[in-house]
This record gives sequence, C-alpha cells and structure tokens, in this order.
Amino acid sequence: MDSAAKVSATRSEATVFLVAALVAMYAVSQFLRNSIGVIASDLAREMSLSATQTGLLSSAFFLTFAAVQVPIGILIDRFGPKRIMLATAVMAVAATAMFAMAPSASLLIAARALMGLGCSTFFMAPLVIYARRFPLQRFAGLTSIQMGGANLGTLAATAPLAAASAAIGWRSSFLIVAALTVATMLVIMVAVPKDAGDAGKRESWGEALKGVALAAKVPSFWRVFFMHLTTYSCFVSIIGLWGGPWLADVHGADLATKGRILLLGAGAQICGMLLWGATDRFRGSYKKPVLIGGLAVVAMIAVLVFAPLDLTLIPVWFILFGLSVSFTPILTSHGKSLFPPHLTGRGITLMNIGTMGGAFLSQSVTGILIDAMGRSGSGGYAAEGYRLVFAALGSWLLLSLFIYGRAIDPHPNRYAPKA
Repeated sequence: MDSAAKVSATRSEATVFLVAALVAMYAVSQFLRNSIGVIASDLAREMSLSATQTGLLSSAFFLTFAAVQVPIGILIDRFGPKRIMLATAVMAVAATAMFAMAPSASLLIAARALMGLGCSTFFMAPLVIYARRFPLQRFAGLTSIQMGGANLGTLAATAPLAAASAAIGWRSSFLIVAALTVATMLVIMVAVPKDAGDAGKRESWGEALKGVALAAKVPSFWRVFFMHLTTYSCFVSIIGLWGGPWLADVHGADLATKGRILLLGAGAQICGMLLWGATDRFRGSYKKPVLIGGLAVVAMIAVLVFAPLDLTLIPVWFILFGLSVSFTPILTSHGKSLFPPHLTGRGITLMNIGTMGGAFLSQSVTGILIDAMGRSGSGGYAAEGYRLVFAALGSWLLLSLFIYGRAIDPHPNRYAPKA
C-alpha cells in the first residue's frame, strides 16, 4: 500500500471513529428523553407520584432542552461545538447520577430538568462539526446517520431498559448510563479535533436575537411550527411516557411485556423514517406526505379512543402507529425550505424549540388530564383518563393539520403557491 492510500485509509478510520462517537452521544439523549415510559409505573409506586407529577417528571427534560436552544446555538458559534458539547455533557452525567440516587419526587424532576440542559447540544453540535469539517455534499448523509443511529437510544429505552430494571433495578440502570456517558465523553475528546477558529465576524447577542425574530416572520412559519409542536409530542407522549402505564393499568401487562410492545413502536418509527424519507420527491410536495401521515396518526389514535383493543392486537397498533408518525423528516425539510440561507440555522432552531416545547406541553397537560379522571379500583390510573389523553393528543394534531393545510409548499419539484 502506497503512502497516499495509507493516508486515505487513516482518514476514513478517523471519520468513522468521529461519527460513531457523535452518534453515541446523541443516542444518550434519545435514551434519556424516552426512558420514563417503561419505568413510569415503578416510579409512581416507589415515589407515590400522581399522574401530574409523572407528566412533569418526563416533560421537564423537554422544557429545559427547548428553553436553551437559542443561547446554545450562539455559544456553539462563539466557543466551538466540541467545547460546548463536552461542557453540557458534564451536566448530563451529573443529572443522570442525581436521578439514579434521588430520594424524592422533587429531586427526580430537578434531575430530569438538568438532563435536558445536559443533552441540549447533542444534536446541534455534531451538525456544526459535520458542516465545518466535511464537504457540503456529505452533510445530508451525515445528518441522516446522526439521526438514524441515535435512535438506538430510543430502542434501548424500551425492552432493554425493562430487562435491566428487572435484573438490577432502575437506579443501577441509570448509574450504568451515566458511566457510559463518561466513556463517550472521553472518546469524543480523542476522536473530535479541536474546535477551529472562526475567521468570520461573530454576531453580537443582539444581532443573533434579531435574526431569530426575522426567522419567525417568514411566510408560513407559524403554520409549520404548529405541526412541529404536536407531531413529535404524540409519539413521545405515548411511546416515551403513557404507553407503558396504559399497558399496565388497563391491560395488566408486566414490565417485560411493556418493554417488548414499546420496542415494536420505537422500532417501527425508525423503519418508517426510511419509508417516508423519499415520498416528498415522488409527490413533488412536502405538504402532501405530511398531511397523509398526520391524518393516519389521528386515525390510529382514534382507534384507542373509540374502539379499545385487546392485548393481542395492541402490538400491531404500536407498529402501525410508529410507521404513521415517522414522517417527521419531511416536516423538518419543509420547515428548512421556508428560510433564506442566512436564516436557515435560526429557523431550524426555532422549529426544534417547537418540537421539544410541544413535548413538554403535551406531557405536562396529559398528566393533569389523567389525574382529573381519578384512579381505578385496582389502584392504577383509570382507563377513562387514558382515553381522555388519547383524545387530546389526536385533537391537537388534527387542529395543527387544519392550520398547516394552508402553508406554502416550496418544494423544488413544484411551483410554490403564493403566501
């Protein structure tokens, strides 16, 4: 092998090492954000949590994550993605350990809020690293790898977490996650090159915030924003929070059964992203696939409200639900397409605030709704409370679809209608 070939092979190995480390760190975020669903019943029993407290416990992650997106973007630009990501990772490790050892509901919720802060850079910072260190034509592929690979964290928060919790307890399971996060940080310190200086003029905080305001004024921003607010929240409120307790309280599922069924939903969502990925090109539209997928999700949720299923059919429902709700990459592409190049970064950040903020709102409100319906005779949450939650999620999404239906559709394969 000549010297040029050796250099090329070395660079390829370094690239694989770098991408794998960044994907692993984002997988930690995906695991933590979705980890309450499987163990929610155990937490509620051990800590005497109400449904409102359980909803707040899960949603606190999304609140802090969404709240810091704009300042985190500015900090990454000013100080570099590697530096800021490692700084927030320290918070994620501390929060995970705090969660594992928390003796009370208030400390559990505080730990979840700190988790959101700690994980707030694990997607954006890798994208900035890819943008700065790789050719433009490789960015989309690397972004897909980042999103798809990190969903292994979502899968780990289902059956694997259930098995670990049954074997060693949920507290020990989270301590192991904290240790794995530390190991991932060490790998990133080695695999990711030092932040390069930015030759361009850095914006002031005032200029950056002015750009955010301009991004919010582009035509159809709010119509697409409302879809971001409700789409992911349906998935994370069912798979990541209430799906597990519903299976236990209404259908008598044990920990292992809950984990297996939620794994089917999470796995179907990952497969669905691949199936939905190219439909906008075939349709020549961003909006049509989103409307089709959104209506399919509303129909799936309506089944749980009006035609409660037997436990033997529920796994099929979770598979179909996961496939239906996975049109989010097209929705993300639609949002990105609305912004001129100089506002793209801030526009995507705002859409991400909608995604994570919507998860906070839906999980918080649905906990209140379940408490309003009281408990069943067996001590679990009442079946009527879960039906009310499903009805609320479906109604919010249907309203957003109505608003979204009049958004402009600037797909490159069609003429965009006037705003």
